[in-house]
Amino acid sequence: MSGQYWFPNMPIPEIMTALSEWGLNVSNEQLVRPSSDFVVGVYNACLEQVTSISPNVLHKSTQRALSSLDDANPDLYNNAISHNIMLYHLTRFATSARIMDFSSRDLSAPEAERTRFILSAFINFVKFAEQCTTFISNVREKSAQVIEEREQVIQELSEVQHNLAVLKAQRAKDEPKCEQLKEENAAMTTQLLAAKEVHTGLTKEIESLKIERAHLQARNETVNSESALLMDNNSRTRSRIVQSPERIRRNIITMGTTAIEDKKAVALHEAKARDLQAKISALVNIEKVTFLVVFTDVRSCIEQLQTTEKEVQLLEASQKELAELKDSLEYKKVERGELQKKTERVHKQLGNAQEKLERAQRHAEEKRQASQQTVERLQRDYEKMDVERRENDKQVEELRMEAGDIETKMAEHLKKSEAELNELLAEYWKLRHETEVYMETLANKLNMNVSSD
Repeated sequence: MSGQYWFPNMPIPEIMTALSEWGLNVSNEQLVRPSSDFVVGVYNACLEQVTSISPNVLHKSTQRALSSLDDANPDLYNNAISHNIMLYHLTRFATSARIMDFSSRDLSAPEAERTRFILSAFINFVKFAEQCTTFISNVREKSAQVIEEREQVIQELSEVQHNLAVLKAQRAKDEPKCEQLKEENAAMTTQLLAAKEVHTGLTKEIESLKIERAHLQARNETVNSESALLMDNNSRTRSRIVQSPERIRRNIITMGTTAIEDKKAVALHEAKARDLQAKISALVNIEKVTFLVVFTDVRSCIEQLQTTEKEVQLLEASQKELAELKDSLEYKKVERGELQKKTERVHKQLGNAQEKLERAQRHAEEKRQASQQTVERLQRDYEKMDVERRENDKQVEELRMEAGDIETKMAEHLKKSEAELNELLAEYWKLRHETEVYMETLANKLNMNVSSD
């Protein structure tokens, strides 16, 4: 044995005595020439003294292992599994007894010295365990409690993992729906953006139509003012024109007849003047009174002729002014007709613009209502999905917190168990060392030979 941990190599009689105390009757021949069945039985007895693991317990473990196999002939593995289970427990027991090189060879092909050495270690460890029975029972109780708590924690962890797996499955199941809703949300967002752009375009178009309408209204007001001005001018012109063309015509005919009569009178007076001039030439020497009378008549005729010429000139000027007024009247009529046509066209354009504006406003209102309904529906779907997602996240977070608490509890239990086990091992090795020191001191006092590997 290596290191400071050692134990006395017991002689065969002491081994026989110690085994007989446990109800095992062995002979000197069995210890000198040990067989595989003998060492297996003795080793199992030592194991049962300390750990209470009997062959029945090992058999039950073997049966459970065989039942878990998926094979038509599980009995083929019975011996191998039972041997491996027994070897595992014996190896742990030997390690606790400070035999680090225990192997299957010590069971299948035992040697006398090696068997005596192993039995000495086992008996020494069993006696030490009997001395620390109270302490070991307390440790076993605490270990059993820790194991129960660990099993409970493992069960809770399995339940939490199962719930987590269910939630993950539900989340994976809901993932396509979430993706579909995300795609629908993105599509609806795109539609909303497009509708917003259309609404912006329609708003701009409405603003432009409003501006055009304002321009048309201003133009209409200008045209109305111009029409009113023209109508005032027309009324003033009409006031200057005689209302009866027949009367003007009669006046013109009368004035023409008067002018012709005046011309005839002038011609007659001219003939008279010529006759009188001839008479005057012939009668130069006639009486001055007669001459004065004739001269007075001639002068009155000349004055009449001059008056007639002035009236003719006035008549011609009146006719000319009348022709100009007629031309101006015709031009004003034509211009008024054009202005009326322009006014009708402007009114028609204004009506069309108002109708177009109303259609655009109705279309924009319908688009806005449709967009508002779509936004409300999307908002409701999004709020519903958000509530579901928050609930799922809350459940996942609660499960994570529970799993974290369970893991923390497991870690605390494991840490506490390891600390207690380390304390027990430290106390055990301290007692073992004190026992070995005591045995060595006792052997030195008694002059006994104690072997140490």
